[in-house]
Amino acid sequence: MADKKWARQSRGDKIFDSVNLLLIILVLIIILYPLYFVIIASFSNAQDVVNGRVFIGPIGVNFEAYKKVFAHDDIMMGYRNTILYTILGTTINLIMTILAAYPLSRKDLKGRGIIMAFLAFTMFFGGGLIPTYLVVKRLQMTNTIWALLIPSAISTYNVVIMRTYFSTSIPYELQEAALIDGCSNTKILLKIILPLSTPIIAVMVLFYAVGHWNAYFNAIIYLTDRDKFPLQLIIREILIQNQTEKLMQSGTAGVDIESIVRQQMVAESLKYAVIVVASLPMLILYPILQKYFVKGIMLGALKG
Repeated sequence: MADKKWARQSRGDKIFDSVNLLLIILVLIIILYPLYFVIIASFSNAQDVVNGRVFIGPIGVNFEAYKKVFAHDDIMMGYRNTILYTILGTTINLIMTILAAYPLSRKDLKGRGIIMAFLAFTMFFGGGLIPTYLVVKRLQMTNTIWALLIPSAISTYNVVIMRTYFSTSIPYELQEAALIDGCSNTKILLKIILPLSTPIIAVMVLFYAVGHWNAYFNAIIYLTDRDKFPLQLIIREILIQNQTEKLMQSGTAGVDIESIVRQQMVAESLKYAVIVVASLPMLILYPILQKYFVKGIMLGALKG
């Protein structure tokens, strides 16, 4: 069928499609190659990576870097913390977003236009970093996991997307029929709305989970105990410490050159392995939710 369609196309259309295909392949290679390089570099001999010999495939395949990663207490601690923050934070985000979006999607909610205007206002104007920090401090949430979860408990953008999905994809007549049959608003939400909202819920889970997994700035501001640091903050320390050591060693005379080179090799291979380990959960999550992603985000973005 595709061959017949190709045969019916004019010469200009074929050239146009071929050029588009080549451009798409080129962009795909540009986007995917850095990820591919990080993966093969994590399995390769560190000296070959530093000398620039790793390009197409791994050289001197070994798992020493991964052994060091999983033996590194701080990395494993950060991994556990990040998993906890991601699961707990995404759960809070999802509950808060649903509880905000469902009432705003109801046509019988009085003043919903005013409420939406106030919500939209927060998308463009905010108190800023210092007022937010003072509020968190007055609430005695500094140096607790709640400082990472409560200030970002809800996203106005995601509320708008979910509200639009509820109002455009689920017939309001269905909700009215349920009310006539004696269903409460809570039962309508749990028994009718949520079972029909799998695509948008999957999109929200992906958005919020990726945000929590990659977050580190709030941890820098609010956390002081190292045992509460998320994985991204541990990775940041490892990378910065590696660069600092290189600068210090470059200006130091009379040191053991072989020892310095060996440490830099270990740090280089460890760096790539840590990036792979840190990215793996999100790379696994996306294909699982991908089938819902396009449907949920497109329907949620339609004007309702």
